[in-house]
Parts: sequence; structure tokens; C-alpha cells
Amino acid sequence: MINRRQILQSMAALPLLTSCVTTNQKYTGNYTPSGSRLRRVNVSEDRIIRSIAGLRPFRSKGFVVRAEKMDDKVVIHNYGHGGGGITLSWGTSHLAMELASQTQYKRCAILGCGAAGLSAARLMQNAGWEVNIYAKDLPPNTTSNVAGGQWSPTSVYDNDAVSPAFLAQFESAMRHSYRYFQNLVGAKYGVRWISNYMIADNPDEPNSLYSTHSDMYPERSQLKSSQHPFDATHVLHMDTMLIEPAVYLPAMMNDFQIAGGKILVKEFQDTNEVLQLGEPVIINCTGLGSRTLFNDTDLIPIKGQLTFLLPQAEVDYIIIGNGGLYMFPRSDGILLGGTFERNNWDTTPDPKKTREIVDGHRAFFEAMKDPWA
Repeated sequence: MINRRQILQSMAALPLLTSCVTTNQKYTGNYTPSGSRLRRVNVSEDRIIRSIAGLRPFRSKGFVVRAEKMDDKVVIHNYGHGGGGITLSWGTSHLAMELASQTQYKRCAILGCGAAGLSAARLMQNAGWEVNIYAKDLPPNTTSNVAGGQWSPTSVYDNDAVSPAFLAQFESAMRHSYRYFQNLVGAKYGVRWISNYMIADNPDEPNSLYSTHSDMYPERSQLKSSQHPFDATHVLHMDTMLIEPAVYLPAMMNDFQIAGGKILVKEFQDTNEVLQLGEPVIINCTGLGSRTLFNDTDLIPIKGQLTFLLPQAEVDYIIIGNGGLYMFPRSDGILLGGTFERNNWDTTPDPKKTREIVDGHRAFFEAMKDPWA
């Protein structure tokens, strides 16, 4: 599975996709297909408001969604989403709900209060279950809060490590999640559709995801130089959803509690402590915590670092593939990413990485045409 840093290389697909990607007259210069102006991001050190780092829970073999009997409990695992935690959360939780429905119970515990835990909790409530969430950290202090929020299932697995059975799960989870998130589009959940511009200078291997799953990437079109303002050889446009964690996660927590759910702050030290819970079904959404709690040594951290600039309301598009960097415009700031560091457990932002991120974006946007600047 490629990650956002590798998307730069994936643009090789552009000259090869002319049969399935079309150019369109509605892409004109400094405007998105919907008619919004493409404005330059103001990148400078004095506009930085914070830098953060989080750990993606990654497995080369892909996420885990399966049930197992442990003592008198049914434990259903739902973890290891890599860089696709928010994107796939509803889909893998849907698969977990299907496994839970095969039991005779109607009461469960959810471990974790990030995107996966909250979506699993809401689906179980909607299925008529009594649900409690147990979590060490709550929003805004979860791994999901450090996510960028673009809907795109990237950095989820390694191509050479996955099985056909996993790929079938991945396909199902992706499609379920895509549909669930569309139901949440709007200000309440911080979910919206947005134009994406994928940038490359040196074409390499194609990214098959955008071609084989083009139905989940609408408005996809290879652009001519006259149809975009960027200093780039190859530009591909598509629309995706953007989920703002600072809005989405509190809204999900609120829905869960309004529906009668309880959230208990608790840190589990080992499996035995988990199995002391009173609920007969336990859905494990602990992310990297599963490495210790359930002895999954295939689970590793991938550090991702982000820098935020002051919000810039006129910027309403995503950039992907700018030398491995990406930009998401959110209400809590202009997000500049990012890094992809395997087996790095350090959650402290690296000042050197911050400089690299800022300098890379500054060079890109200074070269962008903006007639309104």
C-alpha cells in the first residue's frame, strides 16, 4: 500500500491513464471545477501556530478485524489501520459489528475512544446494543486527533505482505466507510467535499487505487498546464472528503452519550485486566495499544509530523505529492505535512523536520500563480 509520500511517484499513471482520465473545459486556470478560486497559501515561520507528531498503528499485513474466544469473553479486534484510521473507521467497525451480531449477546465494551472506537460504538448502539467505552485517552488527546483527515485509504499495508482474504476485507471496509461518511457531510461533523490536486515532476510507478477505485474519487481528471496554476509537470484533480478531527470526534462522542453510552477513563495493563470487564463482548480499538495488550508484534508505529499555519479562509483545496508533502485547509489551521518514519516511537516534533516541511511548502506556493495576490 502506498503512502502519501509515495504518491509523488505514483503520478507516473498520469500519462498512462489518458484512456480513463479525461481533460475538461471546466478546469480553468485559477479555479476549481466548482468555481472556487485557487489561492496561494501564505507560508512563513511567523504564521506557524503549532507542530505536532503522532504514531500511526501500522501492520505490513494490514489491519486486523477478527473475533476470538478468550476465557468467557468474545474479543473482536478492530485495529492497525496505519494511515487510514479515520478513512476506514466506519468500514472496519461495520465488519466488527457483523462479527458481534453472530453472538447471542447485546452488551459490549469498546476499548478506545478514537475514530475506530467511536464508530464501532455508534454502530453497536444503532444495532440495539448496550455499549460502554473504556479508554486511556479521550479527544482531543487521541491518535485520531493528530490525523490529517483526508478521506483516502493510504499507508494501510505493504503490497507484498497482504493476503487475498485481507484485500477482500479492505475492499469491503473501504466501500462501507465511503458510504457512511457521506451521511455525515455537513458542519455538525466537520465533513466536506473538497478539490484535490496531486502534483508530480518525475513520473514513476502508477498508483492503481485511483484508477481501480475511480468511483470513489469523483471529478477525476488529468489537467493541462492551462487548467491549473501550479509549477508542476503533471497534475491530477479529484474530489475527496475532508474530515476535521477537532469537530468530528467531539460530535461523535456527543452522539454516543446522547444515545445512552457511558465513557470510562481507564488504562489497561494487560489482557487479564481486559478480561475482567463485565461485558461479554469486547471490541478492541486500541490501535498501537494492541501490541502490548494482545501481543501483536507485527504492529509498529509510523511517526507522522504536521505543522499548522494560521487559518486562511480563502484556501479551499488540497495539495498532495509536492515532493512527498501535502496541504489540507482546515478550520483549525492550514495543515502542512508530513513525515512517514517507521519504528519511530518519539511523539516529540523534530524542529529539523518542521523546517523541511515549511521550506518545501513555501517553495511550492511561491511558484504558484495567484492573480489575486
